[in-house]
Amino acid sequence: MESKPHCIIVMGMAGSGKTTFVRKLYSVLKVMQKNVYSINLDPAIRKLGFPANLDICDTINYKKLMQEYSLGPNGAIVTALNLFATKFFEVIDLLNSKQGIEFIIIDTPGQIETFSWSASGSIITEALSSSFPTSMIYVVDSVRTVNPNSFMSNMLYASSLYYKNQLPIIVVFNKTDLQPAETCMNWMIDFESYMESLDGISSHSYLANLNRSLALVLDEFYQDLPCLGVSSLTGFGFENLLPNMQKSKQEYLTIYLPELEKKKKLIEESRVKQEIQKMKKDNEDLSEIRKFMSELRTSEKNNENST
Repeated sequence: MESKPHCIIVMGMAGSGKTTFVRKLYSVLKVMQKNVYSINLDPAIRKLGFPANLDICDTINYKKLMQEYSLGPNGAIVTALNLFATKFFEVIDLLNSKQGIEFIIIDTPGQIETFSWSASGSIITEALSSSFPTSMIYVVDSVRTVNPNSFMSNMLYASSLYYKNQLPIIVVFNKTDLQPAETCMNWMIDFESYMESLDGISSHSYLANLNRSLALVLDEFYQDLPCLGVSSLTGFGFENLLPNMQKSKQEYLTIYLPELEKKKKLIEESRVKQEIQKMKKDNEDLSEIRKFMSELRTSEKNNENST
């Protein structure tokens, strides 16, 4: 598994600069002479900002789905992902057949919930993580996140992705050319600083009290969470991202892969037990049939003798 390409699933809220981030990451890796395979999983994207080796738009017409099935934007995205997921095993086979790939970068829909909380998103993520060392990058809009409420919303979403997918995650504060990420990163290590910022906008509201409670809950989550600021426009911070990506791959290999193999073993043992139980039941049914046939033959002979 260590020799296989590192799969990076990039997720983020709409407007966070996620696709621009993917474009910059792709170009940085290419400049470093890395062999990169890129995949676009956003069927609603109008203009793809990076060269995709595999594009969902090439096989599924998003607008046609909306027209033919009277779907809204999110419904069409989910339907497109569902259709794509039914053939995703072919994508895995294709990726395994490629020689020399070092990184697989995957851009997901801007409507993040259509991927992160959908059945198709889970199928795709699990298929990738069971075949390749896989990490997640969660892209955050630094400009919006200087608001303490928006910050907490993003951190809560990052934690939900982490615990749902059970994969290494890196939080990237994007657009540092417009808004430095130091404030947000400081909030993650200084609880009192976040409380002061929260009190400065709404000290007695229900939302403020909720965010105080959430900040206490997420304090432990922050301790082991890799985070950094980048600018997808200027390239600032990407020199620090690459070492974090390497660490996340090692984390997958040392922590997540053993757990994955344990789960696979349990599933296989359960499957074997089910097959054994089925065989036993089949044998019991067969014994009942043999007994019935024997009794039937005996009855027929008795009838012949009586006549």
